[in-house]
Amino acid sequence: MAYLNLLSEVKDNILYIVINREKALNALNKETLQELADVISFAEKNEEVRGVILTGAGEKAFVAGADIKEFSNYNGTQGEELARKGQENVFNAIENSSKLFIAAINGFALGGGLELAMACHIRIAADNAKLGLPEVTLGLIPGYGGTQRLTQLVGKGKAIELITTANAISAVEAEKIGLVNYTVPQADLINKAKEILDIVKQRAPLAISAAIQAVNASINTDHGFDTEIKAFGKCFETDDFKRRRNRFYGKTTSEIFRKVIIKSN
Repeated sequence: MAYLNLLSEVKDNILYIVINREKALNALNKETLQELADVISFAEKNEEVRGVILTGAGEKAFVAGADIKEFSNYNGTQGEELARKGQENVFNAIENSSKLFIAAINGFALGGGLELAMACHIRIAADNAKLGLPEVTLGLIPGYGGTQRLTQLVGKGKAIELITTANAISAVEAEKIGLVNYTVPQADLINKAKEILDIVKQRAPLAISAAIQAVNASINTDHGFDTEIKAFGKCFETDDFKRRRNRFYGKTTSEIFRKVIIKSN
């Protein structure tokens, strides 16, 4: 896959995506968003891909926001279309993907960059990272799902504080409030993401997809429990379950779980 603003590679069933606009601090422009939409679609359709690591080029920025020059003269209708198209084609597509997306936040994750990271299922930040939503300083609000996903991750009070003050926080503080899962040294960032996906790759892929769907339903719909029940039932019909059931036939559930835990450690 050849892109102008992205680097992408599938290695050991992991799709690595690098936003490659280092001189622009990997800011999101229209072309980059279109390319992201394309590579997200590729990940979803490609059975070889079991998970995705998304990061930015260099050590300064994951994504330092959107390219303001492209929409500085927009009217209200154009602004709404920009937000809707971006959410549907990129940010929601990541959140609703059946493949696990991990954001490896290697520096500034501001505005649209933090929104991109929050759309991912797991976030790992380098210890030099800074995270924030500074849109109100421009007279705007987050438009790529930031008001919703930040609230889901850190709670209403903290979300309103971060959005209305426009203050950026450190990776350590982000981990403390639940905005990121882990903070690690810059040199360990990709390896930590790979470590998680190496574990996920050992699990049943259709069950992973069902789990993501059910978790998303808990926050995006009012029928999360029903979604879980139906997804649970469908798992019994999958070849994944039938193969793994036969492997553990005759063992108790506690024995199976104990074996999985020991193997993981």
